[in-house]
Amino acid sequence: MIDNRLHFLRDTAFREDASKVRTGHGPENMATLRSFAIDQLRAAGHTNIAAALREMSLRPFERPLTLLGLS
Repeated sequence: MIDNRLHFLRDTAFREDASKVRTGHGPENMATLRSFAIDQLRAAGHTNIAAALREMSLRPFERPLTLLGLS
């Protein structure tokens, strides 16, 4: 059940099913990166991942780094 919810979230927030990455380890690596992004947003206290992604996109060269503690 948890895996299904995570896949649904990755698909709706990141359009995972529409991804053109299809060869080698690319799909697995991208799924890992998407899951990492979701985990980091949740750890920062965001409950609505779509809204958090929109907020992060307002200043794409600053906010993601701040979220990771790299600024």
